[in-house]
Amino acid sequence: MLYLVPSPIGNLEDITFRAINVLKEVSLILAEDTRTSAILLKHYQVETKTIAFHSFNEHAKTKSIIDQLANGTSIALLSDAGTPGISDPGFLLTRACWEAGIKVVALPGPTALIPALVASGIPSDKFFFEGFLPHKKGRLTRLQFLSSLPHTFILYESPHRLIKTLQQLIDCCGE
Repeated sequence: MLYLVPSPIGNLEDITFRAINVLKEVSLILAEDTRTSAILLKHYQVETKTIAFHSFNEHAKTKSIIDQLANGTSIALLSDAGTPGISDPGFLLTRACWEAGIKVVALPGPTALIPALVASGIPSDKFFFEGFLPHKKGRLTRLQFLSSLPHTFILYESPHRLIKTLQQLIDCCGE
């Protein structure tokens, strides 16, 4: 079985008891960044073997992970901050599990999207989640599409591109 385990965004206490128990009970943890995960795992005294699984190696490692899961190994996928598969690695492995008939369990937990939305004071009854915008090609087209939506939209952005993106949003959507 593959467990998708969300990890805290900034505060180590923003993790569920269930997530800690799963991390302690599985045979292997796939971590987006083993150095980042080590902080969380050490804090909660999780000693499970951990290997790197990130956007640069997920294509190469997915088959061997599927083989391990098919042979009965229980594995947890742990992102650096937030939920695996939401702008983090996880989609390819999850899809491969479903195709191979391997059970996938997504644990509830931290995600930046929902707390930001509900605390913003903007309408949250209907919303569109964009994730990260393209860096160059197609960026303006996506912004124009987002500006045409009749409801709230949410996107993620790197701190390094935030000012540029805010200016582009003002240009496309108005102030």
